[in-house]
Amino acid sequence: MKTKLEKKMKKQKNETISWFFTVFILTFFLSMFFSYISTTSINNLQIIPALIVLIVVIFVGVLFDIIGVAVTCATEEEFHAMASKKVKGAKTALKLVRSAPKVSNICADVIGDICGVLSGAISAILTIKITASLGLTVNIQFIMSAFVASFTVAGKALGKNFAKTKCNKIIGAVAKLLSLFEK
Repeated sequence: MKTKLEKKMKKQKNETISWFFTVFILTFFLSMFFSYISTTSINNLQIIPALIVLIVVIFVGVLFDIIGVAVTCATEEEFHAMASKKVKGAKTALKLVRSAPKVSNICADVIGDICGVLSGAISAILTIKITASLGLTVNIQFIMSAFVASFTVAGKALGKNFAKTKCNKIIGAVAKLLSLFEK
């Protein structure tokens, strides 16, 4: 006969396996979708608009990394007080904080990593466009890749500190935004 602890551990293991497959499938299809959309649209853009798209993708990756860090640092207390005063988004904030590992995984890993892959693909296409338009014979991909990586990593480094110090404000703002889409 299984004890309560053994049943609980088995349930947690099943939930972990289920979460793994959910994240795997979600990431696979989102990555495929956004890769297709971004690379086909980037091919049809001029250099400046393509560069703007690249900057936006890097910014989105950094932003979601900030949210992922903030949700792991946020505490429930402030949101309980807000919920008791019926502040819009407080209940959503509590749900986010209580689901911090999953929310962080979706924001920082799924969305953040997809943005990293997309920025690499976009920078490769952009490099080809720049090389062709300027008639360069030198491969500048390594320079473009270095800039993209530097902006991404530096942005995330700044963002992590900001997320740690302003975690409840960030999650409160995210929750208010998300609460607009709730019934």
